[in-house]
Amino acid sequence: MDDCIFCKIAKKIVPVTAIYEDEHFIAFHDLTPQAPVHALVIPKAHFATLMELQETEIMAGALRAVQKTATALDLVEEGFRTVINCRENGGQTVYHLHFHLLGGRFMQWPPG
Repeated sequence: MDDCIFCKIAKKIVPVTAIYEDEHFIAFHDLTPQAPVHALVIPKAHFATLMELQETEIMAGALRAVQKTATALDLVEEGFRTVINCRENGGQTVYHLHFHLLGGRFMQWPPG
């Protein structure tokens, strides 16, 4: 965890401009956006993957943080997509649980 970039962000070692922050979560813009609006919501506590998360309180807090971030980004009316990648086959590249919040355009399904 010493070299986890998201832990460093949570501990304010690596600075970001917070879109939303509370006691347990911080949201900020993704450095390599995949949509016109692309934010990440991360727990300040380290969970490598979604499968490590056992506490329903943390998950409820995560969903509230996603809602607050979407509101701050003015995405509520037009809509947005929330994605959680889990492990290699799920596309996870940073092993610290994080929620992608994507918006600003129509999200086609399946992706094309």
